[in-house]
Amino acid sequence: MRGPDHWGIAGSPISHSLTPRLFSLVGESLGIRPATKFFMEARTVEDFERGVEQLDGDVWLSCTAPLKHAPMERLGLEGPEGVNAVNQLMRADGVWSGTSTDGTGFISACRHIGIEPSGQVLRMKGGGSAARAIAASWSSEGGLILPEEGRRSLVSGPWDSAVVEGVEAGISVDLDAPPGGGESAPLPAQRQVSISYGENAHADDFAVVMVVAQHLEAWKSLFSPGSCDGLPSVGEILERLAS
Repeated sequence: MRGPDHWGIAGSPISHSLTPRLFSLVGESLGIRPATKFFMEARTVEDFERGVEQLDGDVWLSCTAPLKHAPMERLGLEGPEGVNAVNQLMRADGVWSGTSTDGTGFISACRHIGIEPSGQVLRMKGGGSAARAIAASWSSEGGLILPEEGRRSLVSGPWDSAVVEGVEAGISVDLDAPPGGGESAPLPAQRQVSISYGENAHADDFAVVMVVAQHLEAWKSLFSPGSCDGLPSVGEILERLAS
């Protein structure tokens, strides 16, 4: 199977990111020749454009805050309905494509820890791109959403019919927690998880499970859809990270 010339991460902060290592682990499992790994510190779309201009050939990358909107608009891409953002980008033969895996990755991570979305109430703080992606995927799987006011409110979207109030939550997540392992605000629920991890994160932390899960979803939907049957599982990648 053909891989890219470069794979890595773009955004800020990113020094803690596991994504370049995940590319190598998954690529190795599929027998893809190693690509050049990169960490592209980019606080603006102009930083991002300068960075990718220096990378010759095909590029696979994950983008994190604050880059989930501007590159999509500048590259003429469209995110999923209601989400309007991408966190995975691919340049192949000079053509860009992209998708969002925040929502599907969250679902996969929850299932890995034994939580099924169907009928489950998710208390969710925030209204940014990750929040919208998670709301869209959670509601599409039959889950219910209890929005918590954050820096931004959860806007109207395909998840509207799943929004509830005044009920107990089975799981909660603060999507306004600072990146790089920032502390979450306490949100009442049977179980609270975080999707923010830092340098000292462990393979059994939910945030690490999440980044692994959304990375695998990106291979399925964008980087190599034809290799789905050969992809390692979330658990297999976590074991390799732990070792």
